[in-house]
Amino acid sequence: MRSGVILAGGRSTRFGEGDKAVADLAGTPMIRRVADRLRNVVDDLVVNCRPEQTPALRNAMAGYPLDVGYAEDETPDRGPVAGIRNGLAVAGGEYSLVVACDMPFVDPALVDHLFDRAASHDAAVPRLDDGWFQTTQAVYRTVAMRRACDVALDRGDRRIVAPLEDLDYVVVEGDEIETVASTESFENVNSREDLQTAIDRLDSV
Repeated sequence: MRSGVILAGGRSTRFGEGDKAVADLAGTPMIRRVADRLRNVVDDLVVNCRPEQTPALRNAMAGYPLDVGYAEDETPDRGPVAGIRNGLAVAGGEYSLVVACDMPFVDPALVDHLFDRAASHDAAVPRLDDGWFQTTQAVYRTVAMRRACDVALDRGDRRIVAPLEDLDYVVVEGDEIETVASTESFENVNSREDLQTAIDRLDSV
């Protein structure tokens, strides 16, 4: 069984007013755009969020064909490592894709490849040519990553790459990624300008 965990609990300060997760992206809430891309490559879905976000997120996810769970942050604003840990605590699969809610072009072919690459390891983490680990579009062994997040948080290390120090992970480099998908999969929406760019891209398809 494969799970998907969508991280939606950040404050999105660069985005301005409103919750980025449910921002209108060419007629569809952004988180639903992400979820719809995953519907054929995961078996269930978990949304990590702050409690006050849940009603709007449930509305955005209404009618989604897979089971959707909600992992609310009891203590908000602890960063993405805490969000990942909380989401994985609800996920039912042995392995889970973790993806940010602001990545509406996540490529299902890449997700499928990452699940395959993670098999017999604790994680498969993309790394693009800039050297940056794409930890919020990666596949993790659910229990191992949850425990690694706990260890990192217990030692006060909130760096997004901190849990990797306690995992057996494989790196999926840019050239390998490009054999199965476009690196556009990692494009995210941080600002209103990014949102308009994404809308223009979808309108042109």
